Amino acid sequence: MSNRLEKVNSLLQKEIGKIILRDFDFSGRIVTLTHVNTTPNLIETRVYISVFPDTTTNQVVKTLNSAVVAIQQQVNKKLNMRPIPRIIFIKDEEIKQASRVEELLETLKKEGK
Repeated sequence: MSNRLEKVNSLLQKEIGKIILRDFDFSGRIVTLTHVNTTPNLIETRVYISVFPDTTTNQVVKTLNSAVVAIQQQVNKKLNMRPIPRIIFIKDEEIKQASRVEELLETLKKEGK
C-alpha cells in the first residue's frame, strides 16, 4: 500500500470515528472502527465496524449505512482533499474470527495440561 493511501486511510478513520462518537448514541454498546480500506483510485472507502455485544453489529452497521450521506457530507466539509471516497460501512468479521481462534487455543492449552 502506498504511503499516500495509508495517510488517507488514517485521516478518514480519525474523522469518521469522531463523527460516529459525536453524532450517534449506541447506548449499551461499544462501537469500534477497526480499520479503513480505501481503493487506490480513491473512489470508495470501506469502514470496518466491530460492536460489543456482537449480536447488535448488523443493526449498528445498518444504522450507519442509512446515515452515510450525512456522514459523507461532514467528511467532505472537514477534509481538504478531492475526491473524497464514497463511504461504505461493513461488519468486521476478522475480530470475531480472531476471538474464535483464541478460544480454540485456550481449549487446546487446557486439554494439553
